[in-house]
Order: sequence, then structure tokens, then C-alpha cells
Amino acid sequence: FMFMVGVAMVYSYAKRAARGDFPLRTTAHVIVRSLILVLLGVFLSSQWSPETNWVFFNVLCQIGLGYGFVYLLLDREFPVQLAVAGLILVGYWAAFFFYPAPGPDFDYASRGVGAEPAVAGDPAPLADEWAMPEHFKPWTKNVNLAADFDRWLLNLFPRSEPFEFNQGGYATLNFFPSIFTMLLGAMAGQLLRGTRRPIAKFLLLVLAGLVCMLLGAAAGATVCPVVKRIWTPSWALFSGAYVLWMLALFYFVIDVVGFRWWSLPLVVVGMHSIAVYVMAQSMKPWVTKMLSIHLGPDLIPSKLKDALLANPGVNLGQDGPYAPIVEAVMVLLVFWLICVWLYRQKIFIRV
Repeated sequence: FMFMVGVAMVYSYAKRAARGDFPLRTTAHVIVRSLILVLLGVFLSSQWSPETNWVFFNVLCQIGLGYGFVYLLLDREFPVQLAVAGLILVGYWAAFFFYPAPGPDFDYASRGVGAEPAVAGDPAPLADEWAMPEHFKPWTKNVNLAADFDRWLLNLFPRSEPFEFNQGGYATLNFFPSIFTMLLGAMAGQLLRGTRRPIAKFLLLVLAGLVCMLLGAAAGATVCPVVKRIWTPSWALFSGAYVLWMLALFYFVIDVVGFRWWSLPLVVVGMHSIAVYVMAQSMKPWVTKMLSIHLGPDLIPSKLKDALLANPGVNLGQDGPYAPIVEAVMVLLVFWLICVWLYRQKIFIRV
């Protein structure tokens, strides 16, 4: 999502410049869009709370917080963008690594470390089972720079109870290395808009992914753990490789080979990315309930169920191993059909 935001920004603001928008107007648009994304993220984070939940872990908040910084780098030369991207990763790594560690008697359980079972139903692991290399300790869940920052920042907002930690370990400062991910997308977008031959663009995307993978794997094995929930620099590189390769694959198949008729279902979702994300965050429980009521607890129409049961050894009931997959696909289908209707009506929800 964040990577594609960067790719889309290149095309979006190039279009604005081509139609003659004044820089001041465009900058105002960026500020307003960033604010809306942050507030929409707070809204989604508050839907199960009795009060406004002023937290900024939601991906829309993360995009909004970093959006303006990426915009400022859109028109810069590639070496400048690359240098800034490197400084972001190195700086974020150094900020964690040199942040003062808690003393030897620190109660890790008070921060939720060791409080979650590794697998549902299993007993919770002890704190000492979270053992890691000593030089990885600065990235311990909820006992790190970003977690301490949130204990300061989020308690500045009105709340009935003090903020202690996020159960999943997510942090507001994730937006800082996320700027790298969005900037990576912006650099990829500029490559695609450039004048190089299509096959050269494809090969450069593949090569860039390989460089990110090698750097991410090396960093993850030596100086920084690969942790998605706090978007560590090694994770930013590791995940960046995959999204670069995915973009390269889609570009090759659709633009280089010209095999594009099959992509309409993806286009429908891409044209309504914010809408489908908000639906998934807010409507999924209700849609799941309605499907269960009208299609039965296993969410499988009878004809489809009969076909699948051709293999008598497969349990497709409510407690079967494939039930969560079927449920997720059925819910996704409902959201996709809504997007199809919006697409056909030429209704596009934009922020």
C-alpha cells in the first residue's frame, strides 16, 4: 500500500503540473490530503473504543504522516532521493541502537513482553524465552525508542486511561522508515515514466529488488532484526524487494508483453483503494455476519460445497481447515462487487 502510494504520487502530481496547477495550490492539496488521511486513520482506530482513540498506528495515519515528506522529494534528482533514503534507514537504525536500554532488573512483562501466546491456546511464553542477540535488544517489543516516544506523545491527547503500550507492538514512529518505502515507490514510478526502453525498466526494477533483498538480508543477519510491526530498516529493505519484484512482474506482463485483459479486477480495486480499505476495516464483521446468516455458517453455497466435497477427506465445515479462506474470499467478493458498481457508475472516492 505504502509503496504504491509513492508510485501513484509521481503520476498524480505530474498530471497536476501538466494542467498548470500552481505550486502553492498543490502544496495546500498535499497538506489537506495528509490531514484527512491521519484523521481517517484515527476514525478507524476509534470504532471499537468508547472515545476518540488518538493513536496513529493505522496505515492511513502512517501514510498521512509521511506523505508531505515524500512530496518534497518528488522533483529531486535520483542521487538525492537515494541519499535521503539511505539516511532515513541509517538514521532510524542509529536512533534505536543508541537509545538507552533499560536496566537488568527491568520488568519486561509490564510492557506486554511475553504476555501473548505464540499460538492460540498455548500457554504464554516467559519473558526470558524472548531471548535474542544482545545487539538486537534495542528493538525489543514495547521496550524501545518508538514505544517510549508513544508513551510521551499519545498521553498528550485526551484519554480516559493513560496509554502504556500497543498490544501488537506497533508505533507512531513507523511512519519515518515508511517514508523510505513510499520514496522507493516514487523512484520506481519515476523510472516507469522515464524514457528508457520498457525492457530496461523491467530489468532495473528486478535489479533494484535484488539489491534491496541482499541489503535487507545482510542487515537482518547482522545489525538489525527484521520486524514488520516497527518497520525496522532491514524489514523496509526486505519488503521493498518483494514489492519492486511484484511491480516489475505486473509491468512486464501488462505493459511489455501487452497481456492486460485479465487485469480489470485489479483495476477496479486500484481505482477505489481507499474505499475498499475503509470497508475492510469497518464493515468486515457485519458482512461476515450477514454472509453467515444467509449462506450458512460455513459461508459456502451448496453447489460449490458439493463440488468441493468431491474429495471426501476434506473438511469444509465451520471448523474445517479451509473455512477461514472461504470466509475471507466471500467477504472480499462482496467488497469487490461494491467497487465494480462504483466503477461502472464512474464514482471514484478520492481523498
